[in-house]
Amino acid sequence: MVRPKTYEHVQFSDGFQEVELSSWKYFNDYIRKEMLEHNHYFWRGQRDSSWGLETTIDRLISAKSVSEQSKLIKKHLECFQMSSRGRRGQNPPRDMSENEWWALGQHHSLATPLLDWTTAPFVALYFAFEKEQAPKSGKRVIWSLYPAHVNTKIKKANPSEKSPPLLEVIKPHQDENARLVSQSGLFTRAPVGETVVSWVKKNCIDAENIVLMKISIPDKDRENCLKALNRMNINHLTLFPDLYGAGQYSNKALAINKY
Repeated sequence: MVRPKTYEHVQFSDGFQEVELSSWKYFNDYIRKEMLEHNHYFWRGQRDSSWGLETTIDRLISAKSVSEQSKLIKKHLECFQMSSRGRRGQNPPRDMSENEWWALGQHHSLATPLLDWTTAPFVALYFAFEKEQAPKSGKRVIWSLYPAHVNTKIKKANPSEKSPPLLEVIKPHQDENARLVSQSGLFTRAPVGETVVSWVKKNCIDAENIVLMKISIPDKDRENCLKALNRMNINHLTLFPDLYGAGQYSNKALAINKY
């Protein structure tokens, strides 16, 4: 009896690994066989494998020059800070860094230069399959990033050149975002004018270790994927500990038989 192919390492170049799974069912196999000892990777699920790793603000201003983007980003944050006055509850934290302000805004639908990640791979799988709309590419995707390799494997073409801006990893300490805790969440922030993908390809030339990984999964059997994750207690109810999460969980229970 021929065993079906569960996953395949398609290509590796300059720290960027592409993997293809034949079904979401084999994501557990891949984690167990390939990633179990690599517990420092971050994960991000997206509905369509054709999408890059763009932030919400990238999609709004990426057509502008880098200098214009920098000015707009600064002005945008200042606008949010001013608009937030008197709206953050009693005794809000005052000494917040710029990235903590961005993290707060991310939680409240602000367009930001931050990208959401989780330390939990199956949470990423949930977000990859959560939306019902089918991807145009026919595949869902999970991205994985190893932060320990991000800023240590940089190879400069000319040793005399100035070191490139780093890809930041942000772990907010604020208590205003319960969702971040429930989702084991954190953020990355790429330099202005860059995405995580473009930054890795540009700055991790000849890296021997995997810095960024793209795992593509066929868009099929979505409901069973979500049912299986629900049995693992991964759902909107646990990931969004508020009324929004309760509403979305109830919607899925209505739409998916025996959810």
